[in-house]
Amino acid sequence: MSKPTLLLTGATGVLGRAFVEELAEDHRVIALRHRAPVDDPRVTELQGTLDDPLLGLGAEGFHDLARRVDLVLHSGARTAWNTSRETLFAANTTGTAHMLGFAEAAGAPFYYVSTAFVARPQEEERTASGPGAYVASKIAAERLVRESGLAAAIVRPSVVGGDSRTGRIAAFQGMHQVIAGCVHGTIPVVPAAPGSPFDHIPQDLVARGVGKLLRDGVTSGEYWLTGGPASPTVGEHIDAILRVAGRFGHRPPPPRLMPAEAVNRLLLPMMQDVIPRSLRRRFAGFEDLMLLFQSSARLESSFGALGMADELTHDALLGSFEKSVAYWIATKAPAVESAA
Repeated sequence: MSKPTLLLTGATGVLGRAFVEELAEDHRVIALRHRAPVDDPRVTELQGTLDDPLLGLGAEGFHDLARRVDLVLHSGARTAWNTSRETLFAANTTGTAHMLGFAEAAGAPFYYVSTAFVARPQEEERTASGPGAYVASKIAAERLVRESGLAAAIVRPSVVGGDSRTGRIAAFQGMHQVIAGCVHGTIPVVPAAPGSPFDHIPQDLVARGVGKLLRDGVTSGEYWLTGGPASPTVGEHIDAILRVAGRFGHRPPPPRLMPAEAVNRLLLPMMQDVIPRSLRRRFAGFEDLMLLFQSSARLESSFGALGMADELTHDALLGSFEKSVAYWIATKAPAVESAA
């Protein structure tokens, strides 16, 4: 049996790299990429853009590609939160509309990589930029997918971490800002309740979940690729960071965990005249990040329905997070003394 041809966007990103690892053996992978090359011999690269309804390929190139493609996995997105709402919507919502147009031309099932945090839409005043705008752009893109009438499945990963075995990741993410602040001792307060779940999922587990959908021919539905009920708490994650940091010889002071409302009501007013404006801005951005990432309610998880529940345990998730912490420290903050 010949391999199906898969068009993948976002192949140079964190999940994109994991998708290549998972799918290249039994799929012909064509990567539509913008500037950065994929540089993987298992992948055929096409330079294009999500800004154009023809994907930057011209009419002839667009239709030639459509004739060859059997499946579309749309993982390309702008995730940098320090950009405007307009920029995020152009990339994440309009770009998805253009990829849906391609899938329709190809007659190919469409798999859309969204985010689990569509379950936590932000208040209107928090959607002008930053994490709130990012989530709003993904909510709008999901609506386009559902209304397209195409054979389409939506997958919703939570906070994506490094490989579960090595911690390796193509690019450090928002989660690593938390790790950095704790390791360097620059976060005296984490605006989160210690008992709140923090939903983190290794990139390879997300890729295996998506791979199962593709291989099983699932072309509809919405799938939460999350830790769900197995997710460790914020406090457990902070303890894990400090524990791994200690193995590398770092001894930062443990940050204090406070619910975000207490930080806003008690701490921030006192900080106004005490710390520099640049540090206040950084803390405000960190607060936005934590408001999105943690909640008293646990996210749904579809891994059980996919037959992957055995891979999703509390201890396995905490262990994979420790691997991510160790990889970040080894890369960015090597041992300051011999580890015990």
